Amino acid sequence: MSFVIGLTGPTGAGKSSVTTVAEELGFKVVDCDKLARKAVERGSAGHGALMLAFGTEILNREGEINRKKLAEIAFSTPKNTELLNKTVLPYIMMLVREEIDCDKVLLDAPTLFESGADNLCDEVIAVISDEKTRLDRIMARDNIDEEAALLRIKAGKPDEFYIEKTDNIVYNDCELSVFNLKIQKLITKLLEEHNNV
Repeated sequence: MSFVIGLTGPTGAGKSSVTTVAEELGFKVVDCDKLARKAVERGSAGHGALMLAFGTEILNREGEINRKKLAEIAFSTPKNTELLNKTVLPYIMMLVREEIDCDKVLLDAPTLFESGADNLCDEVIAVISDEKTRLDRIMARDNIDEEAALLRIKAGKPDEFYIEKTDNIVYNDCELSVFNLKIQKLITKLLEEHNNV
């Protein structure tokens, strides 16, 4: 049986640092963002479902999903964000189930609870950070302006959503080396508890 830790939290909180530590501890990291791209590749069922939901304006000249255009539309209203999740999450979940195939897995899933992927997890870790830090990270990571980054933050769930759903909350409010140590201790503790059951 696989021991699966779900990793979630608002966009820009610093989840990628956790995946690095988990890999060092021998975990296979399943990146749901990468699987999301695979789930909507041209010619896939997910690609067709997105076109039905949002129209052909989300495509580029080659007929592939224009992720920037899709993000503009999908994050413009809560209703559109919900439609995006409802449309692609089932296809992503099919791929996720195929990837949980070894004894230690970290499932990196921004929409872990919304997709129901938390049901595949033995434990869940949520990373939280202040909005200003998140804004800077998103702008640098996605090469977008402050307005577009704020749209992404507003489209996501508030911190309270994660705090209510898991006991394993890690605040990313310190130097990277200190944060990594916090994560290492937490993952090791969760693994030991699981092995002692």
